Amino acid sequence: MSTGHGRAATPPLSIHAWLRYSTIESLLASIRPRSALEIGVGQGSVGVLLARRYDYTGIDLDETVLATARNRFERCGVDPGVLLLGGPEQVADREFDLVCAFEVLEHLEDDVAALREWRSHVSPGGWLALSVPADPRRFGSADEKAGHYRRYTRESLSDALTAADFSNVRLRNYGFPVGNLLEAGRNAYARRHLQATDSYEERTLASGRWLQPPEGAGRVIAIVSRPLCHLQRPFATRELGTGLVAFAQRPMI
Repeated sequence: MSTGHGRAATPPLSIHAWLRYSTIESLLASIRPRSALEIGVGQGSVGVLLARRYDYTGIDLDETVLATARNRFERCGVDPGVLLLGGPEQVADREFDLVCAFEVLEHLEDDVAALREWRSHVSPGGWLALSVPADPRRFGSADEKAGHYRRYTRESLSDALTAADFSNVRLRNYGFPVGNLLEAGRNAYARRHLQATDSYEERTLASGRWLQPPEGAGRVIAIVSRPLCHLQRPFATRELGTGLVAFAQRPMI
């Protein structure tokens, strides 16, 4: 929860991350969670935004990015004590109104098994919120460098959620058209820096550290991103753009 100091500070998200978060926020407006778990905190920028709204807990496997996240929470006036090193075992037997996993599922070889594990932490009637890269035809060097196993279509993501016993699936595409240009730049960068000998695990752990905006640029990037977030909205229900956001509900029974 917020401590009050630095509360107005804007965490540094990239333009692409603001395009994603704008889409997430549009779906959050339709539900009213009180508690939230974020799986895969990364450097904590989205976590700051969530922790200002909900009773928040965050987990991550990478101590390096988690240290950055703790510093970022403190600078933005949010209690860093809610950030835990490890996986879902850190919250064993706990349930949350909202479980979030942004840019995580594509890193896991058995995605349906992961969704079922995450479901065990969603309270009955609660929601899972996730984001994934869209369109398997767009799989490129940036996906390889980040340790992605796959990209998703609207149908394949919905099928995976249904197979994991979620219902009421809500899907939004994001990123078109600006995200497509940004992704081309990420692919060009990744082609120059990709180490083919790195394992999927090594690439996944490192993915939260590369191409991150500088700490002091949060407010400027947020202002620049605002009109771009509006620009993408008419395309949210079409197979366009670079990513997908999904909300799905755990049935009451």
